[in-house]
Amino acid sequence: MGPFPSSFILKSVGKKLLWSLAIPALAISLLGVAVLWQRADHAVREATREQAVGQADFLATTFSLASEQAGSPRDAHKAVTWAVRTNPTALKHAAALRVIDRDGVVRWSRRIEEEDRPLPDAPRLLAVGPGTVNFEAPKWPLPFLGDQANRGEVVYPLGGVACAGCHVGQSTMRVGVLQLTVDEPSLRREVALVFLRGLGGLWLFWVLLAVGVSLALRVFLTRPLARLTQAMQRAEEGDFLARSPVTGDDEIGRLSASFNRMVARITSLRASEIDQQRDLDQARVELELKGELEKTNQQLSGRLQELGILYDVSRALNATLNLKEVLEGITALVPARLSVPKFSIMLLSPNGELEVVAAQPANAGSEGLIFAVGEGICGKAALTRKSVYVPDLETDTIFKVRGGDNTKGRGCLLSVPMVHRGALLGVLNFERPEKAGISAEEIELCTAVADQAAMAVQNARLHQQTVELSITDPLTGVPNRRHLFAQLDAEINRANRFGTQLSILMIDIDHFKRLNDGAGHAAGDDVLREVCDLMRRNVRRVDTLARYGGEEFVVVLPQVTRNEALEVAEKLRRAVEEAPVPHRDVQPSGKVTISVGVSNLPVDATDQARLVDCADAALYASKRGGRNRCTAFAQGMEMHPGRERGPHAQRRRTTGEMPAVTPATREG
Repeated sequence: MGPFPSSFILKSVGKKLLWSLAIPALAISLLGVAVLWQRADHAVREATREQAVGQADFLATTFSLASEQAGSPRDAHKAVTWAVRTNPTALKHAAALRVIDRDGVVRWSRRIEEEDRPLPDAPRLLAVGPGTVNFEAPKWPLPFLGDQANRGEVVYPLGGVACAGCHVGQSTMRVGVLQLTVDEPSLRREVALVFLRGLGGLWLFWVLLAVGVSLALRVFLTRPLARLTQAMQRAEEGDFLARSPVTGDDEIGRLSASFNRMVARITSLRASEIDQQRDLDQARVELELKGELEKTNQQLSGRLQELGILYDVSRALNATLNLKEVLEGITALVPARLSVPKFSIMLLSPNGELEVVAAQPANAGSEGLIFAVGEGICGKAALTRKSVYVPDLETDTIFKVRGGDNTKGRGCLLSVPMVHRGALLGVLNFERPEKAGISAEEIELCTAVADQAAMAVQNARLHQQTVELSITDPLTGVPNRRHLFAQLDAEINRANRFGTQLSILMIDIDHFKRLNDGAGHAAGDDVLREVCDLMRRNVRRVDTLARYGGEEFVVVLPQVTRNEALEVAEKLRRAVEEAPVPHRDVQPSGKVTISVGVSNLPVDATDQARLVDCADAALYASKRGGRNRCTAFAQGMEMHPGRERGPHAQRRRTTGEMPAVTPATREG
């Protein structure tokens, strides 16, 4: 509720002060006037009584004197009448003046017309005892209430010696009564007039006093309070620079001074509050900035941690190009850095199925499990090539369990596909035992890890394919000439170090040029592949079968003697001769055959070049011997015409260059 107007408050204060002074003074004045009037009225009544009694005595004396001088009562009465009438000032206040006998008849009256007539009020007057005076005071002491209220009566008994002279023969003890009715005496009127004038003067005094007090209150109280109130209202509205003028050293002046000091103090406090509020606002802004900075630092810390994880994963995955080592590195690093208790890697097999190739924990029965694309959560991720997150496996209907444990899974599962350049490579599965235990930030991180893993797997596969292309003959799938010499050099070093023997077989398909010319090069390729498969199935895992060039093959036999090598060569020759090789009807004998040359280390040679040269010489010996046979190296075979000799042949055998086509080779 707002404040009252200042004028209303101040006027009310002035009125209150005025009435608080006027009402008690007026009441005291009226009470004093009433007391004084009552005392004056009492004095007037006493004076009137004394005057009435005196007038009655005067009349009685007058009658006595008149009786003495007159001869009869009537003459006495007339004498009194004459005396009263001729001296009007004597009884100027007498309204009625009568003498009543004992019979109630007016014997004498100031008015002649009343004489000898009965008076209705006579019984009351006659009841007054001798020497009794009745005076009825007015009911109201105020002169303006009418004559009835201001009229008195004196009844004076007549008789005795004074009346004996005139009333002869009558009892003079009680002749009658004298009735004197007195109006308001002049003294009473004069006193009333004085009081009326005094009362008027008193009212005029009070009016002047009220005006003077009002002006004084206005000058000394109302205006200073108005100025003080206005200053207070301005201060209440927020103007703390408002000041109230100090006009004196009275209470209002001291109150104004105190108010000014209070406002000055409030102004100081307000200024201090503004400074504190500004400091608080600045501190709040700094706290908000600090909170944002801490939040940003946390985000940066999380990002740095994620980048650190990605860096570690990338460095670990790029440290090797071996696919097996890459998969082992992913399985060992990712679960530990991401705090994932269960983790598995699924690769897309050539037949289009997802196979678990690595899992954590290991040897828990997950390796080797196969899911079709679109089957389960991992299959859905592979089908849509988008991450699939299931926060609660117990309520999920897509989740499927393979292996010995067919119970419903618990926790959450995230399946992220490994996609490289639009090609699906596999799926990474992240599982935690808590429901909704993987956050959105972790899903993004797992997606980035899957991209790194996909790149590493693709690089390992490309490297493996490159290596295979560099050391493998693309037609037959066996190692080529380069890989052959690298493997042969390693086996020779191993044999020399451990003191074991090493044998090699140089194999050539008989009449291969005639097969190409007769059936075409596609038929020749089919024959090469079929013969290679036959020989690969008939050698050991530790043996190396490689294509030497054209239709020639070399088999490296570690820790095999010369005689054992001849047995292996014969076994291979029979397998090829007896096998239903396609296009064999083109050959002169109606079947495909091979010729084999055998050399041994250290029997025939002690180095790679010499060992290969000896096997080649033995092969040509088999060719000269009629083909479809096996021949061990013997001294002098290397000198046979039709074979390359000299330093160029030695360099080609060492570096793996293809030999020049000679008539002998063209003949097969």
